[in-house]
Amino acid sequence: MNRRPLIMAAPAVASWAASLPANAQGAPLPFYTAGAGSAFLPYGQALATFLAAKGVRVEVRNSAGSLENLAKVEDEPNAIGTAFLGSVVDALNGTATAGGRRHRAIRALFPMYETAFMVTAPRARGLTRFADLAGKRVGCGPARGPAESFFRVAAEVAGITATIASGDSAPLVEQTLNGEIDALWQGAIVPIPALVAVADRTPSVTFGPGEEVARGVIRRLPFMAPATIPPGTYRGQDAPIASFAAWNFVVGNASMPEEAAYALTKAAVSTTDPARDIAAMAAGTRAANAGTNRVLPFHPGAARALREAGVTVPDIAMPG
Repeated sequence: MNRRPLIMAAPAVASWAASLPANAQGAPLPFYTAGAGSAFLPYGQALATFLAAKGVRVEVRNSAGSLENLAKVEDEPNAIGTAFLGSVVDALNGTATAGGRRHRAIRALFPMYETAFMVTAPRARGLTRFADLAGKRVGCGPARGPAESFFRVAAEVAGITATIASGDSAPLVEQTLNGEIDALWQGAIVPIPALVAVADRTPSVTFGPGEEVARGVIRRLPFMAPATIPPGTYRGQDAPIASFAAWNFVVGNASMPEEAAYALTKAAVSTTDPARDIAAMAAGTRAANAGTNRVLPFHPGAARALREAGVTVPDIAMPG
């Protein structure tokens, strides 16, 4: 990537450049997203293009998703990353899913989009409801990632056991199509790209855990909310899908200079039509959605930019 000096598009950006370490001045911020086939990666790429036009440069980097991104941001003062709020809860509390490490430096910057969870299976497999996944091979994204974690919770609530296959979305799509696995469970903005890839290439059935299981998951994971996906969202889907969902946020390190977090957040939420100006999947990247985060404290710079946009920023305490 051509590392030209940072464009000084606004005083806040100039302050940011001045505050960076000498060896980092002029370099774009590392922006950790996910792997091929994920929704995080194209979101990050689209946002990077939009921010560049605002004079804010970030360098999109592939990763294994939320948990790796949170670890990177925890360790790199000037890094940012995409993160599912469920994974944020794991990271803050140092759960086994997060490798037992309690993250203390991560802070919320701005909202991305809502993630809902569901599954697609080729029609030939004969799977039409969540209970049918008992004893089957189910692709669940990267090992220990959000999709796997919440599939395990949903399966436990439903009283079923399945064999989990791990990996990036793109190879799991191929494994679903060629019969190596029976179904593909994913969580992302709807329609979920990997599930669309399966449904568009072979007659398929797309379904969720159902209302009863979703209620059980929400009781265990109160940061979740009910989600209903309308008919026609996926090829061959003729009935609503009942599931659960939560939001994704871009996060940064608490040590990031306030002016940097301010400039980044202000630029990201500056458009009144993010679906048009950033990408369709960025429709939720609005200051008004800041309140969907109820688990991670906001960076002071981000909070200032969001308040200037006219929203009330939740006062969130770091877990003890």
